[in-house]
Amino acid sequence: MILDALRLVLGLVVLIGGAEVLVRGASRLALAVGLTPLVVGLTVVAFGTSAPELAVSVGAGRAGLDGLALGNVVGSNVFNVLFILGLTAVIAPLVVARQLVRLDVPVMIGASALVVVLASDGRVGTLDGALLAAGLVAYLGWLLYAGRRPQTTATPGDPAAGAVEAKRPKPRLALDLGLIAGGLLLLVVGSRWLVGGATGIATALGVSDLIVGLTIVAAGTSMPEVATSVVATLRGQRDLAIGNVVGSNVFNLLGILGVAALATPGGLAVPVAVQAFDAWVMLAVAVVCLPIFVSGLGIARWEGVVLLVGYAAYTATLVRLAAAGAVAPDPVALAWALGVPTAVLLAVGLGPSLAGRARRR
Repeated sequence: MILDALRLVLGLVVLIGGAEVLVRGASRLALAVGLTPLVVGLTVVAFGTSAPELAVSVGAGRAGLDGLALGNVVGSNVFNVLFILGLTAVIAPLVVARQLVRLDVPVMIGASALVVVLASDGRVGTLDGALLAAGLVAYLGWLLYAGRRPQTTATPGDPAAGAVEAKRPKPRLALDLGLIAGGLLLLVVGSRWLVGGATGIATALGVSDLIVGLTIVAAGTSMPEVATSVVATLRGQRDLAIGNVVGSNVFNLLGILGVAALATPGGLAVPVAVQAFDAWVMLAVAVVCLPIFVSGLGIARWEGVVLLVGYAAYTATLVRLAAAGAVAPDPVALAWALGVPTAVLLAVGLGPSLAGRARRR
C-alpha cells in the first residue's frame, strides 16, 4: 500500500513536469508551422495526452477486461468535461473560440451519441471500431486543412514578409518537436506510475474492474489532460487548455475506443451498467458543453463550480450503486439525474445568448 502511494505521488510530479514541457513545445510549434494554438491543442496535444488512455484500453481489451477498457474511455470523457474544465475555469475564466462552438463540440456530441447507439446492442464490434477510427481520420483531416493561419500576400522583398517570417521561428522547429516528444514521454511514464499505484490501492480495497475504470483509472489516465490544461491556463494559453479537453474527448471516443475494438478479437463487450447509465451520463455531459460555451463564448468561474459539483455527484452515485450492487438508478431517478441539470444548464447557458441576439435585432 505504501509503495502504491509512493508511485502515485511520483506519477503526479512527473505528469506536471511533462505537461509544462509539452505546452511550451506545442505553443511554439503553432507559430513554426502556421497552425493556431487551438488546432495544436485539438490535435498534437490532445493525441499525446490521450496516449495513456490508449495504452490502458487496448491492453485491458486484449486481456479480457472489457469493463475496464470501456470504463476508462467513458469515465475519462466525463472527468475531462466536469472536472478538468471545471477546475481550469475556477482558476481563471476561460474564453471559448468560435471554432469549438461551430465544429468541435458538435463533433464531440455526435461522437458521444454514436457510441451510445453502437453500444446499445451490448458490443462495440470490429466494424464499429473501424467506423469510429474512420471518423477520427476524417475529423483530423478537416482540422489540419482548415486550421492553417491565413497566408500573407506580401512579396518576398516587402518588409511585411520579414515580419511574418519573424513570427515563425523555423530554426527552432527541431527543438519544439523535441520538447513535445519529451513532454509526451514524461506524461506517459508519469501516468503509468500513477495508474499503477492507484489501481494497486483499489485492488487492495476490492473494487470491480468497471468501477475502477470509471473512477480511479479514468481520473489517472486523464491526469495528463489535467496537468496540461492547468499549466496552459496559468500560462495564458486558454485556447490550448479547452482544445486539449475537447480534442481528447473526440480522440477517446473515435480513436481509442475504435482502436481498442479493432485490437480486441470480436470487439468489446459492453457492460449493462454502461448501457443503462454511464454512456448516457457521458452524452449528457457533452450536450451541456454547448450552452455553456455559447453563453458569452466563455466558461465563468460559477459555471466551473457547477461542473465540479456535477462530477462529485456522479462519483457519489457510482459509489452508492456499487455499494448497493445495482447496475443503474431506476428510470425515473435517471431521468431526473440527467434531464433536470441538463435543462437548467441549457436554459442558463442559452438564455443570455438568445436575449442578446434579440436585442441586436
